[in-house]
Amino acid sequence: MAARTHMNETAPTVFLIDDDQAVRDAVGLLLRATGLRVESFASAADFLKSDGVRRPGCLLLDVRMPGISGLDLQKQLQEQGHRVPIIFMTGHGDVPMATRAMKAGAFDFIEKPFQGQTLLERVREALKRDARERRRQAQRSEAAARLARLSPREREVLERVAVGQYNKVIAAELGISLSTVEIHRKRVMEKLRADSLSDLIRSLALLDDGGP
Repeated sequence: MAARTHMNETAPTVFLIDDDQAVRDAVGLLLRATGLRVESFASAADFLKSDGVRRPGCLLLDVRMPGISGLDLQKQLQEQGHRVPIIFMTGHGDVPMATRAMKAGAFDFIEKPFQGQTLLERVREALKRDARERRRQAQRSEAAARLARLSPREREVLERVAVGQYNKVIAAELGISLSTVEIHRKRVMEKLRADSLSDLIRSLALLDDGGP
């Protein structure tokens, strides 16, 4: 069962998943002592039953666990399109497994026993990465929503403006008047809330930036 706090539900959370109660207690105490929000789980299955994967934060995850292993959980989250940063905690014999996890996209792995300061630094970096990625995803979603408001003709104009074509060239290619191009271009700028050509390029770049 998760150990919950009464902090703001939007605050980033360290989701600590380890079948060893002593580890959960010790690591949880260390993290909470620095003001971090922590929710602890005795198994990957318990974590998957929660809403944690949809909330801001990172995973602090044991590699070897009964049932769903840390590597299994990583794979499952990736298949579901979740990009939460994962820090693996490993014993000495698990280093090859942790290396495999890193190649599969894990944020980091820390070998037990670890220094508390090292753990804190990596957790803070993982939370920063998650915050950056969530901001970028929100920007991508917003850009996509604005782009969806464009008419087919406005999209055609936008595509040509984005590659640097002059209005008169666009008019000739589309078989419309120069003034019509200017009207479409103005509407594109308004709908995308762009003040300049560079703003338009940034909006399109966000959509090409990868990520679901």
